[in-house]
Amino acid sequence: MKRFISLSLCFLFVCSFALADAYVPSPDLKTILARLEPHLVLVNKDHKLPDNWLDLITLVPTTNSLGEEFLVEENTFKHFEALREELLTEGIQIEIDSAYRSLEEQQEIWDEWSADPELGPEYCEKYLARVGYSEHHTGLAIDIFIIKPDGTEERDNEEMIADRETFAKIHAKLAAHGFILRFPEGKEDITGYAYEPWHFRYVGEEVAIYIYEHNITFEEFCATFT
Repeated sequence: MKRFISLSLCFLFVCSFALADAYVPSPDLKTILARLEPHLVLVNKDHKLPDNWLDLITLVPTTNSLGEEFLVEENTFKHFEALREELLTEGIQIEIDSAYRSLEEQQEIWDEWSADPELGPEYCEKYLARVGYSEHHTGLAIDIFIIKPDGTEERDNEEMIADRETFAKIHAKLAAHGFILRFPEGKEDITGYAYEPWHFRYVGEEVAIYIYEHNITFEEFCATFT
């Protein structure tokens, strides 16, 4: 795996490309990447989850400190646990709020949020993917919340967006554990989603560091393979 990633990154350094104009990798190459390197699969509003996805990964069960149950892709979970342990040493407790979702679960959430008078379809378009187009179908994406030192939960979206100091510390640790901030601020026109400081995506350490150091999105990274 590391050899494949290293060759890919070498390609990035020796080729020139315009990231601003194209975000869509070759369909054939997308299929190859999904097979050889599942953690590099691109799923967004324009790219649906591969039909055979669950044959390519292994999901493992886990619970957060509140006893809530989740499924997470095995390597994603291993690296998330390492990230969580490191942050605990700095007095920051993060917990899984959402991980793998089946197609049926995504549809249920969409229907529920759309019918909620305080949320509605407009909120869904801003923060929630259509069925089949959610990163949560991959098992490689994790939404987190924070448990504060006094034991209270920081779980509300607006509250987490406002907590820039804590999330800046969390985000600085992501790349070393193979994660990226999937929907960064100021990149909404590329990702298609509003800023979500809580949504992390596992892509492997080398790719995560490259994305972090070059301040690009996963879409822009994938565009380099066209």
